[in-house]
Amino acid sequence: MTADEAEGRAGVGRIEAFSDGVIAIIITIMVLELHAPVSERMDQLWSLWPIFLAYILSYAYVAIYWVNHHRMFAHAMHVSNALLWSNMLLLFTLSLIPFSTSYLGEHHFGRNATVLYLVSLLLPSLAYAWVQRIVRCTGRQTESAFGYHRQALRKGALSSAVYLIGIPLALISPWLGIACAGLVALLWILPSSRLDRLFGARA
Repeated sequence: MTADEAEGRAGVGRIEAFSDGVIAIIITIMVLELHAPVSERMDQLWSLWPIFLAYILSYAYVAIYWVNHHRMFAHAMHVSNALLWSNMLLLFTLSLIPFSTSYLGEHHFGRNATVLYLVSLLLPSLAYAWVQRIVRCTGRQTESAFGYHRQALRKGALSSAVYLIGIPLALISPWLGIACAGLVALLWILPSSRLDRLFGARA
């Protein structure tokens, strides 16, 4: 038995706990960017809508990653070097979202800010696919696990494609790019999908 195999589910649990902590910090950083205006006038509060909208969007995306990271790691059985470093890359790409979120809100969804934002969403999508492929190869080898990975990888590939389409569209109109990002969020948030049933049926 190798050192990686000896860690088993306990080692997987440590990765999950560390990832949960990092994701919690990412959300905390984003909410700290919401600065209340000094004035009590409603027009001053309303002027913050781009920052607040950017926060809502990013909170949804980070929440989606947390939910699906939890689901994916339910199928992981032991720790490998590839799993450790691919997960660290995923967390690194997610840690860039607070910056792009702040940039997007402060620049009122401008073209350059929207392109940067979409790129910051594309990067964790690609990194997540790498983590999942490793879990698929080294994790549970059951029919329900295979079904889960097939559906999730297909959904992830579609998400990355939509982000790629959204980047040039954002150069035409930033709101077209934001619409693509919103479409991806809906794709993952909608309940009662086949993906949810496969997760619930895991061995």
